[in-house]
Amino acid sequence: MSVVTPADRRAGIAWGLVGVTAFAVTLPAMRVAVASLDPVFVGLGRAVVAAALAAIALAVTRTPWPARSLWPRLAVVALGVVVGFPLLTAWAMRYVPSSHGAVVVGLLPLATAVAGAWLAHERPSARFWLCAVAGSAVVVGFALWQGSGALHVADLLLIGAVAAAAIGYAEGARLTRLLGGWQVISWALVLSAPILVVPTWLAAEGAASAPWQAWLAFLYVAVVSMYLGFFAWYRALAQGGIAAVGQVQLLQPFLTFAFAALFLGERLEASMLVAAALVVAIIALGRRG
Repeated sequence: MSVVTPADRRAGIAWGLVGVTAFAVTLPAMRVAVASLDPVFVGLGRAVVAAALAAIALAVTRTPWPARSLWPRLAVVALGVVVGFPLLTAWAMRYVPSSHGAVVVGLLPLATAVAGAWLAHERPSARFWLCAVAGSAVVVGFALWQGSGALHVADLLLIGAVAAAAIGYAEGARLTRLLGGWQVISWALVLSAPILVVPTWLAAEGAASAPWQAWLAFLYVAVVSMYLGFFAWYRALAQGGIAAVGQVQLLQPFLTFAFAALFLGERLEASMLVAAALVVAIIALGRRG
């Protein structure tokens, strides 16, 4: 495990804020897109578009192919952030508002810290873990309360998305130290594109008649959420530490609430704000850990 200096951590958090702001628009944009487009088309098609951009970037910069020994690790990144998270969240946004999804995705900082400990051998303190678990308990409790005591199918999809993203984030951060952040997401997209083209094509029926708002939202999740946002995010995780920078995502629910209210007119219920505030307050207690 490489040593992270205070300067590295500050820079990592700054880049993390850039990435989180980009990702915060994802759920509202997905909700707009899946209202008119098939969730499979949105979830996988965004990766196909991003892969085309990645192929251009790699060709223009004449970036050499990664060593074949790294391909299995790039496959882990692809399964997590190229296929798993986008596809599962696209399905979930068919059932619940993006603001609800944002609170459930509040589990991601804890999941990312766990993945960092597992894959990158980071060792946060006991105080950090206790606070992280407490904050996650608030998130799960909120989801159960919203679902009248039972998990909605969308919550299960979102929890699966969180697990996929956490593993993809941690492994991507490790690879960033070898390849560079934009190269990691670029190669993960390019290597996964051949198996995504066919299901995307099959799910494209009726897409041509979708309104421009759906296509604009689709372009956002393809260009920013699936590609450009990872430039900042993987650099942040690699430079500042996976567990520490991962906690920056605790700001994401607040940003998503704001974007959902701004673009979709979704109501900001007091319970959502209280749940998100409790999560941030609890994790803040363990921040120095």
